[in-house]
Amino acid sequence: MIRPSYNRKHYSSAQDRFFRPALINFFEREFPRLFGPVMREKLADELIGLFENLNPQTQRLKPGQILWNALDKDTRGDSDNRRYVPVVLSLVSEEDVKALVNNQSRHAVTQNVVARILREAYEQGGILSMRDVALLLLRLPSEASHLRIAYEKRNDCLLPHTGRLHDMGTCISHKDTIIHKVIIEKKDPSDVARECHHTQGAVDRYLRDYHRVKTLYQDHKDIDYIHLVTGLGRHLIRQYVDIIEQEPKTCLQSQMA
Repeated sequence: MIRPSYNRKHYSSAQDRFFRPALINFFEREFPRLFGPVMREKLADELIGLFENLNPQTQRLKPGQILWNALDKDTRGDSDNRRYVPVVLSLVSEEDVKALVNNQSRHAVTQNVVARILREAYEQGGILSMRDVALLLLRLPSEASHLRIAYEKRNDCLLPHTGRLHDMGTCISHKDTIIHKVIIEKKDPSDVARECHHTQGAVDRYLRDYHRVKTLYQDHKDIDYIHLVTGLGRHLIRQYVDIIEQEPKTCLQSQMA
């Protein structure tokens, strides 16, 4: 048997003062028969990673900013495997204060705040729901939605949020906008996907479902028949029908020719 070196005997126990070895020793002491050495180390690494992700360094926070755990933009809120990412959001900025000093309406400033935090979360790999926004601003979700919609109309844009990107809630304006840009404005679907913060697959799905519903609707089929043939929900079909009925007649006639 090889005897441990002096340094190993003298210094090895000093490692126990650090976080990772302390976790490993905790599992060994409290669950001696449940976890082996490899599993203890893996669990320690996973817990440290989770802690660091949920508690990042806050020295970079500026006055008016907060830390929020947002849904990972690549997961859905109704998924069993939801993931979250910490994001830094600017609830109050110097620009907001300047706008108020210059007599800009509070309503317009709050619209800007909603737009800013939705974009900040998305740029950091997260995505906010309107419930998140409502909690952060201490508003009703319906008020937060009205503020977002007002900003989008005023600036002719679409903001990233779960209702839009994940087809959750009652959001429909994104489908309307995407179909209008592709069908009416003749824009490339890939360009529209980027403009609207959507994946190419989502845009293709909207267009495919739109054309399926439109073909049947123009053949004078009712909602129940379209539902039976396409498998789409009746509420979703009604949304597509609303879009179809709002199309300019010249566009409809040119497509039917």
